[in-house]
Amino acid sequence: MPKRKAAIAVGGVAALGAAALLLPNANASQGKDQAQGAAGSARTLKAKDASDLAAQLQKALGDAIAGSYYDSAKQQLVVNVVSGDNNVIVQAKKAGAVVRKVDNSTAELKAAAQTLKTRATIPGTSWAIDPRTDKVVVTADSTVTGAKWDRLQSTVQTLGSGMATLRKSAGTFKTFVSGGDAIFAQVQGGGVRCSLGFNVTASDGSPAFLTAGHCGVAAKDWSDSQNGQPIATVDQAKFPGNDFSLVKYNDPNTQAPSEVNVGNGQTVQITQAADATVGETVFRMGSTTGLHNGQVTGLDATVNFQSETNPGGVDTVNGLIQTNVCAEAGDSGGSLFTQDGSAVGLTSGGSGDCTNGGETFFQPVTAALQATGATLGNGGAGGSGGNGGNGGNGAGDQSGSAAPSASAGDQSGAGAGAGDQSGAGAGDQSGAGDQSGAGAAPSASAGDQSGNGSADDGSSLTSSR
Repeated sequence: MPKRKAAIAVGGVAALGAAALLLPNANASQGKDQAQGAAGSARTLKAKDASDLAAQLQKALGDAIAGSYYDSAKQQLVVNVVSGDNNVIVQAKKAGAVVRKVDNSTAELKAAAQTLKTRATIPGTSWAIDPRTDKVVVTADSTVTGAKWDRLQSTVQTLGSGMATLRKSAGTFKTFVSGGDAIFAQVQGGGVRCSLGFNVTASDGSPAFLTAGHCGVAAKDWSDSQNGQPIATVDQAKFPGNDFSLVKYNDPNTQAPSEVNVGNGQTVQITQAADATVGETVFRMGSTTGLHNGQVTGLDATVNFQSETNPGGVDTVNGLIQTNVCAEAGDSGGSLFTQDGSAVGLTSGGSGDCTNGGETFFQPVTAALQATGATLGNGGAGGSGGNGGNGGNGAGDQSGSAAPSASAGDQSGAGAGAGDQSGAGAGDQSGAGDQSGAGAAPSASAGDQSGNGSADDGSSLTSSR
């Protein structure tokens, strides 16, 4: 059988702004940090270097650090330290970070999140620790009303105004079916479409790719064209709880490049997996909406999706990366990466669309790699494991990203597959139906994807399947 090159392309739809920012230095190294001035002065850092420093300090100082974030304007790492711990302050400053004294410790913030889990696991809600405000930010979508809203509001109030904040989202939480390089599957009741995230090498040496878990739960066999013959089979799929799938190519000679196709014949080489850092700029590629960029706004986020397989039930996904990057149906599974070629996440779900904006959640790639034993490309090293994603070995050929989307929106019958997405952040997905239109999008060339797949009511927090 001739060798087949897995072309993972991502549509270039409305991606000019992001492409202009990304492409000039797409394959450039972040470079060395600028020299540190006098001992203890803050260092000027690239985002990747700031992430590495944050991981080192977290490992050395543990819970004495109450979170950290990247100040992109000043190119500095800001580390939160509870007032009074002078030894920690000295060490953090010596390492080159900016130290900020805060009131809430890591233990207190985690305890608040646990209280929310115990008392307010309600479909259509999410929460994440925001190191910039030193609080737990709780979000409720448009479906959280009446007694559910009263219960959530009461729980947040018991935590105290200095510990948590509550806000409303105009949309609804759901998974995004559609995305990156489109991949397709047939299920009872219709078709499903997702985006390919990153090409990888499985632990047994076979070529494979990562995509969203709710996609892998929805269907076992995947094709690179609508109604085409399957070219890959799901090996592992986790959803809810986590949201990742390892899908192996059926042809062991498949050449799966470690790159993301960002449209117009341009690609970004993926050389490693990395943990996200709050404040850093990231890029998302998906077959429905193409290339878009934004910032990481939270880590270790929890999203409660309305279960599609259990009426009234909840599918909860933990340890996610929260961003303000837009996404729509069909973008699920698509790749989240940085300008220096680091694989960061797989599109899970969110709310909003790429016209009005929104928020999107991503499964950390480092966690997916560690759990599956896969490696990126030729085994590039993974991240440090922060955020729930422990340094897995790299994550391979990310080339396109694919989020399951209901092919032709039929999804409603995707049944277990699509439904499961809810846990991935797709509560609303009822039937994954929102994916409507996603199926039509051609998978191969990035350009083709443009415009494919309907936006799935982006207004909701959907996991871009």
